Amino acid sequence: MNFKIAFDQLLVILPSAEVDGTLKISSLSGIAALERAVEGDISFLGNSKYKSLVSKSNASIILLPKNYIGSPKENQVFLRIDDPSRGLASLCSFLEGELYPPPKAEIHSTAWVDSGAKLGAGVAIGAFCFIGKEVLIEAGSIIGTHCHIGDFAKIGRNANLHPGVKLLSRCELGNNVVVNAGAVIGSEGYGFDQAEGSHKKIPHLGKVVVEDEVEIGANTCIDRARFEETRIGAGSKIDNLVQVGHNVRIGKGCLIVAQVGIAGSVEFEDNVVVGGQAGFAGHLKIGKGAKIAGQAGITKNVEPGAFLKGNPALPFQLAQRISILQKRLPELFNRFDGFADKG
Repeated sequence: MNFKIAFDQLLVILPSAEVDGTLKISSLSGIAALERAVEGDISFLGNSKYKSLVSKSNASIILLPKNYIGSPKENQVFLRIDDPSRGLASLCSFLEGELYPPPKAEIHSTAWVDSGAKLGAGVAIGAFCFIGKEVLIEAGSIIGTHCHIGDFAKIGRNANLHPGVKLLSRCELGNNVVVNAGAVIGSEGYGFDQAEGSHKKIPHLGKVVVEDEVEIGANTCIDRARFEETRIGAGSKIDNLVQVGHNVRIGKGCLIVAQVGIAGSVEFEDNVVVGGQAGFAGHLKIGKGAKIAGQAGITKNVEPGAFLKGNPALPFQLAQRISILQKRLPELFNRFDGFADKG
C-alpha cells in the first residue's frame, strides 16, 4: 500500500474524533496492526482483547474507543471515536478512491459492443469486453476488462463488474450491484434425466435476477433457472467460491460465506446467515433469520430463527453438547476395556 494522507485530512474524514497527543510528521503513509505498525502508520483497537498492545505500538495514529484510558507516546496521537472499526472503514473508503480510481467513462478500443446495445451516461467498458445484442447498461456502471455480457442482459445503475465476469444471456443485475472477478451469472443448471442407460441433459431456459445492492464474490457461480428465474434478494452478500443452483431464491439481506453449496430450488427467506462450506440439499426452505454454522449439512427444512450446526445439522446447543461428549468417548472405551479385563 502506497499512499499519503495529511493529519488534517484524516480529521476531516473522522470529524467527531477526540485528539490526544501531538504529531511531528506531516503525513501518514500506511495502515497496520498494532503490533506491526511503525512510524507513519495508522492503527486501531477494534477488539478489546488486543488492548494491551496499544501501549507497545509504534503507530503514529491509533484509533481508539472513547472509553479507552491511557496516554500516547511522544510523537503519537490517539484519536478516540465511537467505533474504531467503522472509523477505519471510513478511512479505507476514502483511500480506495485514491488507490483504485474508477476508469474513465468510455468504451475501450478493443471492446466489442453490439450496435443494438444501449449504454447510459457515464458507463465505462474495459479492454477486451464483449457486449451482446440488445444489452442494456444503465448510467454510471463499470464493466471491467475481459467481461462478457450476453445478449439481452440488463445491468442497473452504478453496478461494478470486476475483470473476467460472465453475465450470460437474459440475466439481470440491479442498481449498485458488485460482482467480483471471475464470477459466472447465468450458467447452465445442473440437471439430467436417466434415459436409455445414459444421462440426458435437461435444458435450462430461465435466467438469473440479482436485485439492488447485492455483492457477489470472486469465482462464484449462479445457475439460471430451468424455465423461470434464480433470484438473489436485495442487499444480500455472497462470498467467493459459492455455488447457487438453478431455481434457488435467496431473500433480502442474507449473508453467505465462502464455499457454500446450494442445490436447486432451495428457498432462503430474508436475513439468513450461512457459514463457510455449508451444504444444502435441493427443494428446501430455510426460514427467516436462520443461522447455519460452517460445514453444516442441511437435509431438511429449517424453521425461522433456528441456529443449526453439524452434519446432519442439529440445533446448535445440542450439536455442541454432542461434540463435547464425543471427545470423552476414548475415556469411556478404556473404562469398558478395563471392565472386560476384570471379567
